Amino acid sequence: MVQTPPPSISPKQMTILRIATAMAWSDGGVTTEEVNVLLDRLSQLFASDSHQQQLRQELQDYMMQNLPLNELLPKLQTEEEKELVLRLAYEVIRSSSRVPTEAKINQEEATAYEKLISSLNLPSEKVKQIESEIDALDKKDDLIDLLTERLGSSA
Repeated sequence: MVQTPPPSISPKQMTILRIATAMAWSDGGVTTEEVNVLLDRLSQLFASDSHQQQLRQELQDYMMQNLPLNELLPKLQTEEEKELVLRLAYEVIRSSSRVPTEAKINQEEATAYEKLISSLNLPSEKVKQIESEIDALDKKDDLIDLLTERLGSSA
């Protein structure tokens, strides 16, 4: 029997991954764009340059597990973690549409996102600020710079 090695990310990082993944699954499926956003952001946040590709593969395996948000959200302990989860969730749900005529954020995603906002209990000004920052980003590297600046190594 082959033993699966333990995850190379911390329990806190695993919680963040699983919450963001749950948001991607909120409409019943995960698109390639959503997977790529999550893998890009989390591998950049959680690994050094030389280990990002290896971590991407590991994270992809965990993304196939869709766990309920209500089990994961109580594990968030700090405002920074909650803000990071909100940033990732918002970027993931706005990254793709299922069909070209559909809005980037579909009804199922919007409903799940509203529940997430309510559960995180962040000030509405902070939520609007985060959404505005994500909406304003044109390049993927800008988000990593912003997250690094705002959160340092708290993730």
